[in-house]
Amino acid sequence: MLTTLRNALKIKDIRKRILYTFMMMVVVRLGSQLPIPGVNRGYFAQWFASQQATGAFNFFSAFTGGSFEKMSIFALNITPYITSSIIIQLLTIAIPQLEEMQRDGADGRKKLQNITRFVTVGLALFESIAMVIGFGRSGLLQAVNFVNVMSVIVALTAGSAFLMWIGEQITEKGVGNGISIVLLINIISRLPQDLSALFNSYVFNKTIAKGTLAAIIIIAIIVLTIVLVIILNDAVRKIPVQYAKKMQGRRLVGGQGTSIPLKVNTAGVIPVIFASSLMSIPQMIVAFLGKSPQGAGAVIVGMLNQNNWFNFQRPVYSVGMLLYIVLIIFFAYFYTSITFNPIEVADNLKKQGGFVPGIRPGKPTVEYLSKILGYIVFIGAIGLTIVVLIPIFFNGVFGASVSFGGTSLIIIVGVILETLQSIESQMVVRNYKGFLSE
Repeated sequence: MLTTLRNALKIKDIRKRILYTFMMMVVVRLGSQLPIPGVNRGYFAQWFASQQATGAFNFFSAFTGGSFEKMSIFALNITPYITSSIIIQLLTIAIPQLEEMQRDGADGRKKLQNITRFVTVGLALFESIAMVIGFGRSGLLQAVNFVNVMSVIVALTAGSAFLMWIGEQITEKGVGNGISIVLLINIISRLPQDLSALFNSYVFNKTIAKGTLAAIIIIAIIVLTIVLVIILNDAVRKIPVQYAKKMQGRRLVGGQGTSIPLKVNTAGVIPVIFASSLMSIPQMIVAFLGKSPQGAGAVIVGMLNQNNWFNFQRPVYSVGMLLYIVLIIFFAYFYTSITFNPIEVADNLKKQGGFVPGIRPGKPTVEYLSKILGYIVFIGAIGLTIVVLIPIFFNGVFGASVSFGGTSLIIIVGVILETLQSIESQMVVRNYKGFLSE
């Protein structure tokens, strides 16, 4: 890998892209440390610590890289963008105009992206105002006046919009998916704290036998999850394609065989990110309102908290896991339907004189591709769910309350693999041996 990295850095274009991505990651972490003027950070850190006791904000803490509890200018981070992306993609089902944009190719996707940007800024503004109203007189602001109120609203909204811009710039000028890269660096920044918490809880001050066993279990879970994610990410179903022979001038060309690679995990980490985001929204709303739900409401909120799953003392909370599984499967199918169009693939094959052996061109090819795609997406979604639930299972059984859970681990591995594949694809064009071929 080091040899390949040196080869990549020798290529001016790739070197510039890698360095640009690295610099943007540094900017993200620096911004996460800059405080908002007029905010009482001590008050908010204390309030956040009280919420962490319930585990309601573990997910949000991981996604913001700790900037939320520090009340930095990046406190909202890219969560408004993720939420707006979910909203826009779901609305494409209900609104014909958005559905038409989605089918219009590159131009339509640009229009949807512009709408997503405006919705992101609107959500960030709404959340900023809600935070000022909810916490302003409780101690969040050092002084409740127009300047402090506007400072917090503008800083939070601008910070979220700036991170969205950074993500788009990384996608365009760097390597990999920019939003995923921002999410990755935020989650990684929490690793030392979470690993330290695991060590202090299960290894430190324990007997040699118990401490060693706990360390082995923790390492085994992490290694197993990483291996499964790699296997799932590399799994591909190849659809054979044959091209008919035809006369070109005086020569007979064509007749070669190739294949259409369909990834089993076609949607990558998107289903996990979207499902986790939706599951966390009700918990954050309840926490911001400052009211503890009672009766059935408390049970429902408890079901949405991943830290309560697989807790044998409160088995009813594990019902929320079923909703989580359904959401992952739904977003796997939904996102795949956006990124892969069997009709378009079948039309391109027909125009180029290609066909799937044993399948007639046209509608039969569309039906065949749709059927195969349906099978592999389901297998990929189930595999993705199993990988995510493995660390959550051990967290629930052993009561580990850390932000570094199954969701975080699969996002880390998935994004790194996708980024390596992006670098490799650029290197292959230049006839270099890539990372993943070693």
